[in-house]
Amino acid sequence: MLAIGNLQLASPLVLAPMAGISDLPFRLINRSFGCGLAFTEMISATALAFKSRNTMKMLSASAEDKPLGVQMLGADPEIIKRALDIILEYKFDIIDFNAACPASKVISGGKGAGLLREPGKLQKLLRGIVENTSLPVTVKIRSGWDDSSINAVDTALRAQDAGVSCLSIHGRTKAQGYSGTVDYDIIREVKKSLQIPVIASGDAFTPALIKKMLDETGCDGVAIARGALGNPWIFRETDEYLKSGAEPRRPDVFEITRTMKEHLSLIVAFRGEEVGVMHFRKFFAWYARGMRVKKLRARAFRAVTQEEMSRLIGELETLPVEHQPQNSGNGDQEFISEADRDEF
Repeated sequence: MLAIGNLQLASPLVLAPMAGISDLPFRLINRSFGCGLAFTEMISATALAFKSRNTMKMLSASAEDKPLGVQMLGADPEIIKRALDIILEYKFDIIDFNAACPASKVISGGKGAGLLREPGKLQKLLRGIVENTSLPVTVKIRSGWDDSSINAVDTALRAQDAGVSCLSIHGRTKAQGYSGTVDYDIIREVKKSLQIPVIASGDAFTPALIKKMLDETGCDGVAIARGALGNPWIFRETDEYLKSGAEPRRPDVFEITRTMKEHLSLIVAFRGEEVGVMHFRKFFAWYARGMRVKKLRARAFRAVTQEEMSRLIGELETLPVEHQPQNSGNGDQEFISEADRDEF
């Protein structure tokens, strides 16, 4: 059982925050297939401190969306304190701090993975957050800035000393971004060095890969990000696989389209029809991954009403596909911009 502070979780699987993706509808769909702990998408402390309307909407949650963590991005202690005061007006269960995002516009301000170059500053920022809330505080890091500066163990020890309740590590450097392979060894070293729980992140695309991550690193949990894009079943399937070792059952096309329509309805209710349908277009492509839908996908990317998108979803049921293949992560970047790739 994964425990973060006083929060006891029945599953070691966590839905990681992804910028521009992890809104309330996305989280609810994944929870319906077994996701326990989830996080808001990454929220700028500066935008929150100034109460940006779009940023405030990112704090939206519901009674079914629990337990829920909020992930904050920042580098200025005063701004972070102001943002924290606003966050504490809501009923979140965890406050997560991002020191892992490799996006250029983030690190140029010394935020996200930029803090890996200043572990002392990161430690002070984390201590300030811990001292100003009674909620469990977690932090996300990477293995280091680049191959010549792998400092995850030192950074993790500093975070633990600052009082965080759990640490998540993406097994790649900032320089790697999302290319190359995940370094299981550095995750294992971090886990062995800490007394607090460690959540591993990176390439959690299939139940087998998630089990491999757990087995080879000894980590307490795994954060699922791109593996859940158009594939909320990964939580149900991984739970079954960890318990039985049997090859999990993939959803048939009717379960896929039923879930797509439910997701579309949630997005439209949350964002309004015009924006909601536009937002759903990339999800259409992810859900239909592996199907022969080139022309249908092109039509979906021109859809402007919920009725039109629903009809296109219905057409998927006529395609000669019995199941959706496992997500390998390939092709996802076509729909995630450089600034929208953060994983937990």
